[in-house]
Parts: sequence; C-alpha cells; structure tokens
Amino acid sequence: MKYLPLLLSSLFRKKTRTALTAGSFAVALFLFGILAVVDGAFQQGVDVAGVDRLVVLNRVSIIQPLPLAYRDRLARIPGVTHVTFANWFGGVYQDERNFFPQFAIDRASYRQMYPEFVVPDDQWQAFQTDKEGAIVGEALAERFKWKIGDRIPVKGTIFPGNWEFNIRGVYRGQRVQDDTTQFWFRWDYLDERKSFRKGLVGWYTVRIANPDDAVRLVKTIDEQFANSPAETKTDTEKAFAASFVKQMGNIQLLIMSVGSVVFFTLLLVTGNTMAIARARAHAGARGAEGGGILGRLRAGPGHRGDAHRGRRGRRRRARSGQAVHASRGSDRRPSAVLSLAGSSIVSGLALALAVGLTAGILPALSASRLRVVDALRRI
Repeated sequence: MKYLPLLLSSLFRKKTRTALTAGSFAVALFLFGILAVVDGAFQQGVDVAGVDRLVVLNRVSIIQPLPLAYRDRLARIPGVTHVTFANWFGGVYQDERNFFPQFAIDRASYRQMYPEFVVPDDQWQAFQTDKEGAIVGEALAERFKWKIGDRIPVKGTIFPGNWEFNIRGVYRGQRVQDDTTQFWFRWDYLDERKSFRKGLVGWYTVRIANPDDAVRLVKTIDEQFANSPAETKTDTEKAFAASFVKQMGNIQLLIMSVGSVVFFTLLLVTGNTMAIARARAHAGARGAEGGGILGRLRAGPGHRGDAHRGRRGRRRRARSGQAVHASRGSDRRPSAVLSLAGSSIVSGLALALAVGLTAGILPALSASRLRVVDALRRI
C-alpha cells in the first residue's frame, strides 16, 4: 500500500493511453479465447473418443456398406468383447436447413457400446418395443421442442419415402462434450422398409478388452476380411475422428499462428507505448531513487494493469463461450458443444503477464539507472 498513490497517479495520468492499452489487451485476449474455443470444437470428437473402441468401415469409402454377416465374425475375434453397428440415414425434417445427424442403430447392442449416452431404462424399453420408435438427444429435443410421445415425420433422401417416428426417449451425455444432437431409430425398421441394400450396414463399432492391443486387432480385423467382396479398413475411434479434422487442414496450426501474430503485434505496440510514455521521468519527479524506481515502474502502466486486463479478457471469453453454448439449441444447424477449457484460461493469464512483463521490464530497467536530478530536469 506504500506505493499505491504513485501507482494510481501514474496509471491515470494519461487516461486515454491507459484505456487504449487495456482495450488492446482485452480484445487480444478475447480473440485468443475465441480461437481456443474453435480449436476445442474441432478437436472435440477426438477428445471424447473411446480408447477401447475401434471403427470398422468399408475399405473403398465410408459411404459403401458392409454385410450384416460380418457382425458374428467380428465378435468371434479374440480380444473383441462387444460389437454394434449403425447406418447413416440422412433424412430431412420439415426443411433442409433443419439438419441433424440421424442413425439407424442396432437396438440390441448400441446402448451398451456407448455408456456415456444415458437413456432411462423405461424409455429404452419403450424404444425396444416400438418398431417406429426413436431416441433423441436432449439438445435436439430442446431445439425443436419435442417431447416423449411426439410423432416426427422425416422425408428420406438416401432412402426415399416419408418416414414417421415416435419419440420414446431422450438421452443425455455424461460429459459436456458429448453430442446430444443425434436422432436414433431402429435399424431393423430401416432394413424392412428400404427397397435396396437389404442386409447391409454402414459401419461397425468394436469394443476391445485391452486398448494396448488396438494396433494388433486393427491388423487382425482387416486381414480377416481381406480379399472379400467388402474389404474393411479399421481404425481406433480416436484416429477415425481425427481423420475428419485433418480433412479440414491443420486447423490447430492456423489458429496458433493467428494467435501468435496478434500477441507479437500487441507486444510491439505495448512496448512502443511504454517507451513513449517515459514513465521514468514521472517516477523521478516523485523523488524516488535507485532500485526503488525499478520496483515502482515494474508496476507501471505497461505491466501492473495486465493482470486486470487478463481478468477482463477471461470474463469476456467465458461469457462468450456460455452464450454460444446456450444458443446452440436454437441454431438451424447442429454444432459441437463450444466451451472454454480451464487450461486455455490459464494460458491467457500467463500470456497477459508475459506480455506485460516483457513490455515493461526494459523501461523499468532504464528508469532504475536514471538519476533523480536528470528526471527532475524533464518535468
């Protein structure tokens, strides 16, 4: 508290300069938070992927099906503990802009494969007994104001026709990142009604007993179906999710490059401001000497406000992440759950302190060597 009057006097001596410097930090930290949220959204599927799950696709393309008969052959492979399958549906609800993922699932095994998706037992039982039944995610139900018992019409695109489903349950995710925008219905209902590709599924998901055996089992599975009419390509669920991110390019490198340029530019601007401000003259005029000036100027307008600016930026980023998260249900298109990780908040604080220290240390060192007489001469 000894130097508080000096700090306040120096901070508000040039209110415009202080406001612009604080604003530049707040904007930069806000941008950093947005970039971190976007990066997290792209990596979300990778982060929530099960370490003990493998995805088995047709080697030709993900849109090419696999025979239903592969299920039993996969289940017999040593090290495999559970097998399920699903099929992309791709229907339209009311309008093409109302997109959401729709999957025809194996009602006997899908729930056990994905325990992170929680469905009450009574709702799952109702789904089991209704061939036209459907399970929807809580975010999807909130988006369209659906409730259990509603009848949902969907127009088929890949599988033509008018399809109607009865909502029998709503699932929720155990983690914030879990996708609750999906629409599930029974694969046997799809296979019964479709006029082509009967007895075929989109892909298989396999649970293995030991994640350390993943590489061996990937090779074993693909060798099992080598030279067959439908050869397979197997990956871990994490690698499968990462492959979609890679198709978009190196998003993480792009985001980090933009963020680095912004902070480097901010460092130059802040350092230049500190040099022009010549706070050392003001400190000298207060009669301070030697190392005391260094200690006071280190808390000067360049560095002492950075912790406050960092907090402002973090609060603004947190409010932005919450707003985007809250609005995703009313968006026309489903999106990943956007949130700001705690590690990104810590990184933002660290960057704010580092920039402030770097920008303020040189003027402070220069001021510490300044004689009081020389400082007074510049008043």
